[in-house]
Amino acid sequence: MKILVAISKAPDTTTKIKFTADNKEFDNSGVQFIVNPYDEWYALVRALEIKEAGGGSVTTITVGKEDNDPIIRKALAVGADDAVRVNAEPKDAFFTASQIADYAQKNDFDLVLTGKETINYNGSQVGGMIAELMGLPYISNASKMDIDGNKATIIRDIQGGKEKLEVEAPFVLSAAKGMAEQRIPNMRGIMAAKRKKLEVIEPAEAEMLTEVTSYALPPEKGEVKLIDAENPEELIKLLHNEAKII
Repeated sequence: MKILVAISKAPDTTTKIKFTADNKEFDNSGVQFIVNPYDEWYALVRALEIKEAGGGSVTTITVGKEDNDPIIRKALAVGADDAVRVNAEPKDAFFTASQIADYAQKNDFDLVLTGKETINYNGSQVGGMIAELMGLPYISNASKMDIDGNKATIIRDIQGGKEKLEVEAPFVLSAAKGMAEQRIPNMRGIMAAKRKKLEVIEPAEAEMLTEVTSYALPPEKGEVKLIDAENPEELIKLLHNEAKII
């Protein structure tokens, strides 16, 4: 199968979040960026497993400027065959999805995989938009996928349980925890990644439908009152008089 995996960069989970003076952009200074875990650990690794079992190829695509190249090389070190970077800032989900859909349509991929969301925006929008723009079926929050020829059997997480689906390629899927196990690049993979093709293309015509007016940090945690387990009356009194339902 010919598989396209959307890869994005995200701040390391230990990053202390800051914004620029006008609160309109994330402050990148001193930030360590990583491959978005849902893209790498689940979407990319499952794509590689499918290729290893049945042949084919795995290409990654990233919308972003050249500062994305290190995380793209990480994906190549994990095992992707080649990579494409659309030379544009991914400031809007629809714009980003439009770039990925445009490239995917022009190159006849059997599967387009994404992570279920990015850990910095948690929007879960891009996968569904790609599918709509391509006119393909979309399966979100998939935790298991088995491929038999041109047909896939998929388990996806839904509220209160799981759902089993069957779909024929081509389709778009967003991968959640359980889809695959994380792979750590070895030295051979890291060295090979330096020689693999990273193609840079200019963006297709696409509009941005959203604009960030400002970012804000959540309020700091307030004081915590500890109540002795032997004093339930005090707890009940505080719940009645001071507890706030959010």
